[in-house]
Amino acid sequence: MIIDTLENAGKYTSVHPLFAKAFEFLNSIDLKNVEAGKYEISDGLNYAVVEKEGMTAEESIAKFECHNKNIDIQLCISGKEKLGWKPRNTCKSMKGEYNAEKDVAFYNDAPDMYFELTDGQFAIFFPEDVHAPMIADCVIKKLIVKVRL
Repeated sequence: MIIDTLENAGKYTSVHPLFAKAFEFLNSIDLKNVEAGKYEISDGLNYAVVEKEGMTAEESIAKFECHNKNIDIQLCISGKEKLGWKPRNTCKSMKGEYNAEKDVAFYNDAPDMYFELTDGQFAIFFPEDVHAPMIADCVIKKLIVKVRL
């Protein structure tokens, strides 16, 4: 997992071949006016914009998730979002089966730690990062880039 701000995004372009294009895109759009929905940037790069009321920690942990085929770059556009995290290799209890169509696996475990993101801050979740997003008592606007492995 990586936590940082868009100003420092250039430090991470060598981590994955598509990160340079992903961060170039994020720095080129008007984040405050981007509309909710799902979009494609290019082959292997898709994004979704979500603007909705945050949820309780219990609600988010009920969908404690990770992905096998994609890396998430989760950027907070506005609001103050709390996220939970735990290494996948320490999770003990998978909830159901991996859903290959949606590229998601859920766990019954609880996060080891929590952190907060606000305007212009992002977290990068790799397949080994189980995460619980959207914990807040306010409206969160965020953009999630899916980077195919």
